[in-house]
Amino acid sequence: MLKNMKGNLILLVTALIWGTAFVAQSDGMNYVGPYTFNMTRTFLAAVVLIPVVLIFKHFEKRSKNYKPVNIKTTVIGGICCGLVLGIASTLQQIGIVSTTAGEAGFITALYVIIVPIIALVMGNKQPKKIWLCVLLAIAGFYLLCIKNDFSLSAGDGFLLACAVGFAAHITVIDRFLEKGADALVMACVQFWSAGIMMIIPTFVFETPTIEGIINARFSILFTGIMSSAVAYTLQIIGQRYTTPTLATLIMSLESVFAALAGWIILGENLSLKELSGCALVFIAVILAQVDLRSIRLNNKLKNAETQIENGETLDAFSALDKLRDNINNKE
Repeated sequence: MLKNMKGNLILLVTALIWGTAFVAQSDGMNYVGPYTFNMTRTFLAAVVLIPVVLIFKHFEKRSKNYKPVNIKTTVIGGICCGLVLGIASTLQQIGIVSTTAGEAGFITALYVIIVPIIALVMGNKQPKKIWLCVLLAIAGFYLLCIKNDFSLSAGDGFLLACAVGFAAHITVIDRFLEKGADALVMACVQFWSAGIMMIIPTFVFETPTIEGIINARFSILFTGIMSSAVAYTLQIIGQRYTTPTLATLIMSLESVFAALAGWIILGENLSLKELSGCALVFIAVILAQVDLRSIRLNNKLKNAETQIENGETLDAFSALDKLRDNINNKE
């Protein structure tokens, strides 16, 4: 339980960093193209993580619980995660060009329903409560992101593919962590892999300049260090302690934090409809983390203990033993 809470809090911080980074990303687009921006911040993240990995591994080796890194699994996992992340990010940038920012945000957020569908296909059944939370979150994203009537454009197909890509990224991370990949090293390899892949669209579709990159330096530094190096690493660490579907719901708060950051930092207006959307997403995330079954079992346990105190021992002791067995089996 404590490990799940730890993972959820880490993922919440991840969503907060990603959400506030939208302000920096918007500013960076004034100086460089989207592919140049993505490539430079990704390579920056890869470079920043090298000393971090070396320092952490140095202290881990002194620990009594030190386990050698599974190099093969970690490197393969990092390459796979990087390629999927690079493809998803590129598809998103292509799609954004021909649609509104609101529709782009909504369609990209559809990965919250794609992840549990992938889990279902792979044989992992999801509780009914999770499906309800996913539908609540999608309704919230619609209220938050869609300003006018929703209509499909040419770029929406790319954005839907991008949503599938981000869902695949979360699933790939989960699979390689299960196989024993080292979270921190895998994050570093991921960025080198994604950065190398992003070189292709950058030089095919844009002409990067040193002057433009220097002008966008503050945005690139913030997103490269915080949004990429810190947040994506926290994502991989946080996913070690929770399920992919719950991780997806928590990280989807990125859109909510982005709207709130624009409201607080940039002075953008939030309508009642948009605030209602934020509230729905928050409710969905909180509801997904409430363990209703444990609450019911604990209430029955208290009732059984009360019966014992009142002298109704035989039936109460029998019920108490069954309830404790249920709670222990769940844990």
